[in-house]
Amino acid sequence: MSRPPLEVAEVVRQHGAAFLQRYGHTLSGEQHRALRAIAVCRTAALGGHITQCDHCGHEEQAYNSCRHRSCPKCHGAAQAAWLTAREGEVLDTPYVHVIFTLPHALGPLALQNPRHLYGLLFRTVAQTLQDIAQDPKHLGAEIGGLAVLHTWGQQLHHHPHLHCVLPAGGLALDGTQWIPCRSHFFLPVRVLSRRFRRLYLAGLEHAYSQGHLTLTGRCQELAEPTPWRCLLAALRDKEWVVYAKEPLPEPQHVLKYLARYTHRVAISNHRLMALENGQVTFRYKDYQHGHRLRTLTLDAVEFLRRLMLHVPPHGFHRMRHFGFLANRVRQQKLAQCRTLLGQATPLHAPGKAMAPDLKPPEGTTGEPGAVCPVCHDGRMQLITTVYRQPAVWGLSVPAPGLDTS
Repeated sequence: MSRPPLEVAEVVRQHGAAFLQRYGHTLSGEQHRALRAIAVCRTAALGGHITQCDHCGHEEQAYNSCRHRSCPKCHGAAQAAWLTAREGEVLDTPYVHVIFTLPHALGPLALQNPRHLYGLLFRTVAQTLQDIAQDPKHLGAEIGGLAVLHTWGQQLHHHPHLHCVLPAGGLALDGTQWIPCRSHFFLPVRVLSRRFRRLYLAGLEHAYSQGHLTLTGRCQELAEPTPWRCLLAALRDKEWVVYAKEPLPEPQHVLKYLARYTHRVAISNHRLMALENGQVTFRYKDYQHGHRLRTLTLDAVEFLRRLMLHVPPHGFHRMRHFGFLANRVRQQKLAQCRTLLGQATPLHAPGKAMAPDLKPPEGTTGEPGAVCPVCHDGRMQLITTVYRQPAVWGLSVPAPGLDTS
């Protein structure tokens, strides 16, 4: 994949100071770190090396990556490694994709309490799917899957939702057979929606009663019992969105399908089109009008404000397994599933299945030992090591391009 002409890092370097002047006091430490990481990624500030071709003398500068999970340039290698590790876990059965969305009214509360509300989202979605699947009226089986949190929409607005990808069936409750779902139907979305709503609101009420929620700014009035009860009543009267796609019939493609959702960030560099006169123009898909590609232009400071909404709390896991794919039982249950499905070995040979489809991380041509990108005959040899600048991660020291002096 070719290097994009414009990067999010350039927006941060040019307009990060103005953004911090307006919104810096509202950012968490993790959001400050994310902004700095994006600005210094693959620059001399993080160090690196210079290589030279031993045939034609061509030189390449390769600087180190920040490896921050919110950086658009740093998820490729982590995604490839994660998918390779998952290759032995794919079952020879169709897979389904179910999406659970939090109501818009919970947005301000989620932004103030991301760890509590996003964690509750994971727990209630997993419990909802497992409860309904175990009901003999629906599937009557033990299921397992992967859930991935995304908090953005195509225009970078706050839109928290959970993507769940799981085998289209499960283990019989007595463990004696594999029970597949119907060919074009997994579980009833209306039933899933009602159970999801009930469990989530029960968990939210518990967190409120225990004083675990931060209620300031736009949420300050919710500290009073009457507005809080009104919010809960409105949420109970609303239909919560749960969307289930038709089962993916070819399991050998499930890892490629997963790659669309794992290790993603709010916006990729390839969607950016222009940065002119303090405004950013980028592409987005208009899902309400046939997935048409459109363009949106935002003030650069507003663009960065929306981007920072999607930095997860420090240490928060955005991907989690549940059911028979939970870490503590995964290997035992997968072996049982493969036996019942008549699948003697893992569907993919580890390390091979996804290799042709994964894109290598940008900037690998300058690595020592790589073939020269100019003459294609020589090899790149290390000639200079560039050391990282002192205190580059210190939040009290302005990052390159963010000097407000």
